[in-house]
Amino acid sequence: MSSRKERQRLKDIVKNIDAIPDDVAGMDFDAFARDRRTIDATERYLERVIEAAIKVGLERMTEILTSLPTKALRGMGNRLRHEYDQVALPTIWNTVAHDLPTLRAACVAELAR
Repeated sequence: MSSRKERQRLKDIVKNIDAIPDDVAGMDFDAFARDRRTIDATERYLERVIEAAIKVGLERMTEILTSLPTKALRGMGNRLRHEYDQVALPTIWNTVAHDLPTLRAACVAELAR
């Protein structure tokens, strides 16, 4: 992948991660679980983040963020697209709260290089 395309994909990851806090601001898990529109929006942002990461390349993404569980990332993407009715809301909530900030920071650091 050209470095220009990789940079754009990393920017896409950051942009979509940055959109999520606006949707979940002020919510705890219970409020999130009751708000279908917020769940749907968050899932869509996650799909975009995952798709961009896959297009960068899972090996390359692991270089950018060594703790990135690339198999789990691909698996979550598949579940969001194909088994959407089986995705556990706590998994989405924990991903948003704990994993995405780390992924965002790694992408921003890579973009700064």
